[in-house]
Amino acid sequence: MTQRNVTVAVTGAGGTGVAKALLAALQRDDRVGHVNLLVSANGRKLVAFEFQTGEDAGSVVRALGATSPKVRSLDPADMSGAVTSGSYPSDAMIILPCAAGVLGRIAHGQTASLIERAADVMLKQRRHLVLCLRETPLNLIHLRNMVAVTEAGATVYPMIPTYYNVPETLAQLRDEFVERVLQFLGLPSTDRYQWDGSETTARRERTGER
Repeated sequence: MTQRNVTVAVTGAGGTGVAKALLAALQRDDRVGHVNLLVSANGRKLVAFEFQTGEDAGSVVRALGATSPKVRSLDPADMSGAVTSGSYPSDAMIILPCAAGVLGRIAHGQTASLIERAADVMLKQRRHLVLCLRETPLNLIHLRNMVAVTEAGATVYPMIPTYYNVPETLAQLRDEFVERVLQFLGLPSTDRYQWDGSETTARRERTGER
């Protein structure tokens, strides 16, 4: 089995707990061999605020639960990282949460940090780039930037939960969103969230049935 190489970027928008759940899923998935983790300066501030921890890189990585040796933390300010090159094998990049400013810079090819450069490489190499935008309401600039990145080959995947499963906790909303993103990338871990048109799906999701 060929293992996947995935890049995860966390930027300055709310919902970093969802990024933690994503990292946990990737770390326990044997189909994933390596994860590059990039947390922007504003992303570190959000992690520190939402998890009540320090803003230094070590504290942020620990808060996000990136404990597996398969995870490598990269400095977004260091433009020499391997993800800057198209020759570096990378199967997918997920920016979660994706701030509107990061979306805008990617849409216009502005590589202000390693995060935008890695995203730019994914686009030019025609690889999976998923932008989990966390912004509302959307102004016309946001909408045009979303069109631009979509035309360039990215997928805009807003952090919008589903409700048909009648979630009872925030954790259920979080886990369902992460699973849908992973299903989109061909890394499903359960069929619990696959709607079959009946009440069975909603019951499975609430109870954890397989």
